[in-house]
Amino acid sequence: MSATPSCQHDHPHSAATPDHEHASHAGMRGRKLLLAFVLTTLTMLAEVAGGLWSGSLALLTDGGHMMVDALALLMAFMGARMALRPADARRSYGYGRMEVLVGFVNALSQFVLVAWVVWEAVQRLLHPAAILSGLMLVVAIVGLLVNLLVLRSLHGHAHDDVNLAGASLHVLGDLLGSVAAVLAALAIRWFGWLWADPLLSLLVAVLILGSAWRLLRRSAHILLEGVPDGMDSAEVEAALRGADASIRGIHHLHVWQLASGSRMATLHAELHDPAAAAQALRAIHRLLGERFGIQHVTVQIDPEACLDQPQGCAGHGRG
Repeated sequence: MSATPSCQHDHPHSAATPDHEHASHAGMRGRKLLLAFVLTTLTMLAEVAGGLWSGSLALLTDGGHMMVDALALLMAFMGARMALRPADARRSYGYGRMEVLVGFVNALSQFVLVAWVVWEAVQRLLHPAAILSGLMLVVAIVGLLVNLLVLRSLHGHAHDDVNLAGASLHVLGDLLGSVAAVLAALAIRWFGWLWADPLLSLLVAVLILGSAWRLLRRSAHILLEGVPDGMDSAEVEAALRGADASIRGIHHLHVWQLASGSRMATLHAELHDPAAAAQALRAIHRLLGERFGIQHVTVQIDPEACLDQPQGCAGHGRG
């Protein structure tokens, strides 16, 4: 803790390096993403081969879908790996936000993918082509099983991990595409409904579009340093005011999220007695950590009027 005549700052953890637990979780995420990338790539190759063999445009289309998703999973893996890199002189918080940026890019790529799927579906409706439904059904079932396995391996990630959320979105799109391919193959095999394939593809595109929009909003909110989902800054401020009897007031409160599971806060605290600074700091860190899951906290103690604004800074800047 360092002090000046007008304020004190306290940093419970170094901002330069992630803690051991976050690094361990990031490493596990990286392994899951690598496994998902390998399985998706192998399935993509099988679908392309099956599509060329059977003349099935549906399988070739799904293979192209999986190729885009394999690249997205590779990007997500690289993002998770870069998030483990330590901070340097130019990036004092390290590369943790890289995974959020990758999630944002993955969401944007889904919009491009949906547009392509819609275009292909319209073309198939206008110009239906014969499909070897037996081979299509076998390959589609294999793809469905693999996608279930990949999605299960990615399941259980932190709710605020937008990198894994983006990867899971791509895999979910593959899973829905495989389900649609299975249903379309059955419809073609049993009833000769060639239009079933493009119609189900349009339905899948609508589902993917909704998920992509939610991911885009979520990742953009983090990049804009918004208050973490499910947290109310007014509630945090009220709780801090009652954290210890020595605290007279809380202002200049900012709460945001650097990356998945990495919540941060900065604030100014006014005390009845400046000599109680250590006691107040302990109470603030304990409350933020235990009640709100905020582990990185920067506190400025204002023994007198805040100097950030000529008239003091009470009421300015609440995250």
